[in-house]
Amino acid sequence: MLLTLDLNDARPLHEQVAGAIRRAIGEGSYRPGDRLPPARDMAQALGINANTVLRALRDLRDEGLLEFRRGRGVSVAGRADGRALLVQRARELLEDARKHGYDRDDLIAIVEELT
Repeated sequence: MLLTLDLNDARPLHEQVAGAIRRAIGEGSYRPGDRLPPARDMAQALGINANTVLRALRDLRDEGLLEFRRGRGVSVAGRADGRALLVQRARELLEDARKHGYDRDDLIAIVEELT
């Protein structure tokens, strides 16, 4: 799993990790039943604390995307549905809009212009 984080991103690191894993599942890089690398290994590769990765994994478990099994690690429970991926992308778009001085209403107006 090749995950990258943007340290200039204002979102908390655990949300960035969860988003990257969610995208990997949604795009088919990980399929239902596939095991993820241990949290400690992911944390070391990303240069962050293992507790940050564990928090992201717990969030994804709570969404129903991952399942934890004692002695077997973390595996993909199901495929990210379209709505979950869109919500993640919308969050990222809203954050980008804020960086450029636009608020929620401005973003809604832009989307309405496109439709």
